[in-house]
Amino acid sequence: MKSNNGMSRRDFIKTVATASAGAGMAACAGGCGGSGAAGAPAGEMTCRTDPATGEKISLLGYGCMRWPTRPRDDGREGEEIDQEAVNRLVDHAIAHGVNYFDTAPNYVQNLSEEATGIALARHPRHKWHIATKISNFTPDTETFEGATAMYRESFRRLRVDYVDFLLLHGIGMGGMEVLDRRFLRNGVLDFLLKEREAGRIRHLGFSFHGDVEVFDYMLARHGEWKWDFVQIQLNYVDWHHAAKANVGNPWVRNVVNAEYLYHRLAELRIPCTVMEPLLGGRLSKLPDYAVAQLKQREPQQSVASWAFRFAGSFPGVLTVLSGMTYMEHLQDNLRTFSPLRPVAEEDPRLLFDVADRLMQVPTVPCNGCMYCMPCPFGVNIPAIFAHYNKCVNEGNVAGLRDAHYSEARRAFLVGYDRSVPRLRQADHCIGCRRCMAHCPQGINIPEEMHRIDAYVERLKQEKG
Repeated sequence: MKSNNGMSRRDFIKTVATASAGAGMAACAGGCGGSGAAGAPAGEMTCRTDPATGEKISLLGYGCMRWPTRPRDDGREGEEIDQEAVNRLVDHAIAHGVNYFDTAPNYVQNLSEEATGIALARHPRHKWHIATKISNFTPDTETFEGATAMYRESFRRLRVDYVDFLLLHGIGMGGMEVLDRRFLRNGVLDFLLKEREAGRIRHLGFSFHGDVEVFDYMLARHGEWKWDFVQIQLNYVDWHHAAKANVGNPWVRNVVNAEYLYHRLAELRIPCTVMEPLLGGRLSKLPDYAVAQLKQREPQQSVASWAFRFAGSFPGVLTVLSGMTYMEHLQDNLRTFSPLRPVAEEDPRLLFDVADRLMQVPTVPCNGCMYCMPCPFGVNIPAIFAHYNKCVNEGNVAGLRDAHYSEARRAFLVGYDRSVPRLRQADHCIGCRRCMAHCPQGINIPEEMHRIDAYVERLKQEKG
C-alpha cells in the first residue's frame, strides 16, 4: 500500500513502532498527577516531553469546546455552561493525570474561557497547562486593537498572568489574503512574538485548517518566527482522505491529507497537537459493519479508542485533544491513555479499510464545534447535520427503493422531528451565508441545508 506522498504501509508501521518503543512517551508518575479511580490507574497517564521546557504533557488533552450546558437560571432563553459539572470533570481529569486544557474565546458561544478559568483556578498552577487562541474572525477583531483586546480578555477570563500555549486560530481558512489581514499587516503576529519574549506566552503556534499554501508559507517562515507547536486535524480518515472529503469546499482550497501535514512538521522537528481525532465524533459512531470489524479485533475496546490510539501512536504528537462533555467519555479516554497502547503492526490496514468504506458514504463533515451558532434565523445547524449523519451511518437515509425503504423513510422523518424542533429545521434557512465565515471545516452550510430540506420534503411526499 502506497500513500499519496510515497509512504508505504511498512514505513507507516515503522513510524508508529518508534512511538511504541519510546520516542518521548512515558507514564506520568507524579508529574501529571493521578490518584486512581473509575478504572484509570493512578500515575499511568501516558505523557510526552515538551522539547522546549522538558515538562511532561499528558497525551490526552482536554478540549474545552463542548462543556456541558443547562437552561439559564435567570429565566431567559438559551443555555449557560453548567459550572458545577465542568468543575467535576476538570477535577477528575487532573486527578487522573490530564494536565493540558485547550479553549478559545469563541468556544461554547464565548463562555468556555470563563468556565475553564474558574475550574482550573481551584488547582495549583503547576498542575495544568492552558492553551487558548486569537480567534479574530470578525472585522472588529481583525484590527490590532481588537485582536490585542481579545488576547488580554483571555488572560482575565482564564485568571492567569501567562498562557502556556497560544495559537493563531484557524490558519488556512480563506487563504493567504485572510492570513495577511488577520495577523501580518495589522502587526498582531509581531505583538505576539514580543509577548513570547516577555514570558507571557510560553509556546506560540497556530491551528491549521485547509489551504496548504498557507501551511507551507507558515513553515517556510519557521526560521524567523520559530513556531513552538502546530495544531492539525489528524485521524485515520484524514490521513489519506482529507482532500477528497473537502472537494467543492468554497472556503478551503488546496486541502492536503494529514499524512502530509504530520511529516512536514516532523521534518522540522515541530511538535504537533492533534484536534478532531474522532472527526467530530463520527469515529465513535461508526456504521454497524465497521463496529463489527473493530470489535472482532478488540472486543473489549471502545470504537472511539481506536481513533485515539491511532493519533497518539505518532512520535512528535504532544497531546491528542478530546472534547469530553460527559464523565463516561472522560473515563473511557482515561482508560485508553493510562497508559496508551500504540496501534499494532496489523492495525493500520484495518483502520484504513474502515476509512475507505466511510468515504463512500455521503456524510456532512460537521464536527459540532458550534462556531456557526447562533443562526440569526433560528436554524439549529449542528443538530440537523448530526441527525443526517447519524441516519447515514445507521443506514436510515433512504436511497433506492428496496425492502427497507419504508422503514428507513420513517426512521429519518420521525428522528428529525425529535432531534430538531420544527421552527429550527433546515427549511428555515434563507441562505444568508453568515454562518459560512465561521465554519472551520468550510462547509457550504446553506447549500447543505437546502439539500437536506429538499430530501426531507421528498420523503414527506412519498408513500410506502
